[in-house]
Amino acid sequence: MTEHENRLVVISGPTASGKSEIAVELARKIGGEIISADSMQVYRHMDIGSAKITLEEMMGVPHYMIDVAEPTENFDVARFAEEAKAHVRDIQMRGKVPILCGGTGFYIQAVTRDIDFTETGCDEAYRSELANYAATHGNEALHAQLRKVDPESADAIHANNIKRVIRALEYYRQTGEKISEHNIRESERPSPYDLHFYVIHCDRQTLYDRIDRRVDFMMDMGLIDEVMYLKAMGLTRDMVSMQGLGYKEMLDYLDGMYDLEEAVRILKRDSRHYAKRQLTWFKREKEAVWIRREDFNNDTFKIVDFLANDLRK
Repeated sequence: MTEHENRLVVISGPTASGKSEIAVELARKIGGEIISADSMQVYRHMDIGSAKITLEEMMGVPHYMIDVAEPTENFDVARFAEEAKAHVRDIQMRGKVPILCGGTGFYIQAVTRDIDFTETGCDEAYRSELANYAATHGNEALHAQLRKVDPESADAIHANNIKRVIRALEYYRQTGEKISEHNIRESERPSPYDLHFYVIHCDRQTLYDRIDRRVDFMMDMGLIDEVMYLKAMGLTRDMVSMQGLGYKEMLDYLDGMYDLEEAVRILKRDSRHYAKRQLTWFKREKEAVWIRREDFNNDTFKIVDFLANDLRK
């Protein structure tokens, strides 16, 4: 496979930065097909809270890794990497350009760096002990344990992402090494692809305004009804899928922990915090070209023209 035939384009960036629209227009311009790199959009029935792209927004461009799992499943990065890489190969073999688009940095890195997910070994007893500790003392208490041994991972992993917090603690116990150090080492692996990595971003206040508008739009579109439907399906807050932004906050509202105004405020706040963590993650990508929306007058088509010209070079 020649370098051109082995091309992989990444369109990344923080939540609400406009990645999906740019990826679609770029795909239409260069003959691309899109692989979603979003840890929530893999789940069926979870459309509004995940800001899942609609058929109309796809504009005829094939999309993959969307609606591939039930929300009751424990979908993980290893499964994502295996399936996404298969799509990359298939798209390339058909003479198209694979475009990996999303904001889940770990999922993107798993593909672009061809990370080996061979387990160090699973300590079920220790995992159960940590899960019980979180259930008894709260997620924040377990997160504080992680911060003691690996503050870098604590900064990168939200306290409600119990599965990743437990995995980080387990890895430290088994190896004596911080999983954050392991992840940095993995991020420096050479890519097996002719990789073109772009990060879409904008100034902080503009991004926060875009996040607030997105949350308001989700509420108008019926986020509460979606979460009520998921509850009726039997989904509970301890499931990985229900710990995603938008879902846990609306669950708290429905369970009477907050009134609606407070739940929405927390969702906007936590979305801003998530965006900051995403930007921190993408700053590790040495090959990344940072695309500042203001430099293109926030014009999607100007950004797409720049990307297409950059790829032609």
